[in-house]
Amino acid sequence: MISLKQFKYFVEIVEAGSYSRAAEKLYIAQSALSRQIKELEDELQTQLLTRDSRHIELTPAGQLFFERSKRILDDIDHTVVQARQVGLGAQGLIRLQHSSSVILTPALTGALRRLLTEFPGVTLEISMAPSEDQTMDIEEGRADIGLIRMPTLRKYPHIQVRELATERLVVAVSQHSPLAALDNIELADLRDEAFISIPHKSRGGLSYLVANLCLDHGFFPKQARVLSRKSSQLSLIEANLGIAIVPECMRLMAPAGVRFIPLSGGGLLTKVGLASRRQAEPLVSAFAEALVRELNPAS
Repeated sequence: MISLKQFKYFVEIVEAGSYSRAAEKLYIAQSALSRQIKELEDELQTQLLTRDSRHIELTPAGQLFFERSKRILDDIDHTVVQARQVGLGAQGLIRLQHSSSVILTPALTGALRRLLTEFPGVTLEISMAPSEDQTMDIEEGRADIGLIRMPTLRKYPHIQVRELATERLVVAVSQHSPLAALDNIELADLRDEAFISIPHKSRGGLSYLVANLCLDHGFFPKQARVLSRKSSQLSLIEANLGIAIVPECMRLMAPAGVRFIPLSGGGLLTKVGLASRRQAEPLVSAFAEALVRELNPAS
């Protein structure tokens, strides 16, 4: 009967490139390691490794066994983690909100898919809400985690916000707008354009950030006759009812008639944050920490 220890020893030898280095890492005698591999080969009735005084080589059977062994060991490690989480009560519903400007990109949905594998007992309920409302919903217990467009104006004692990502801002215009022919544009040159989205008096988020950037360049956004703070603003822009300054990720959901013009200098940025309670339930805390690691490995 092949043992788990033999799987581990075999993989360690191949990855170390020699019996001696593997023995040092495993803290066992080289002779004992050699004996385990000999017993493994006898059980399989085939040779897995050839070796001389300086290096080892895999036989074709050994190459196959190495690849499958790594997969088996990874699956075992993952199963141990999952079992531990379930044993600690790591199952339940997590309510995740996101801003309309924090769209479900392939990078985000891929991260969520990986986390649902890591947390097999979790069900996600995903909904959309303004960044400012998300922090209030989390504070008052109606949501667990929020993906917000920073900054938010209202501060709550139990809410923490951690930066996840930074994106460039671009100008979204109709293909029929004269701006559509430009390669880039200065923010100050937009002073006479009508903006589909302007800030709400009590909300932060993207429109608040954009308004402050405009103020830094000497003007406040001129209000269009049709306003929207939701993703529907792209349809209004396509109809040439105004423009908006949006994160670059909005390209992924834009109608065909919308063009995106880089802002000169490329230094105008927006940040995505993850909002959660400072003292959340263990499952929510663990999921939030894992999501931060997935989306911002440097954090």
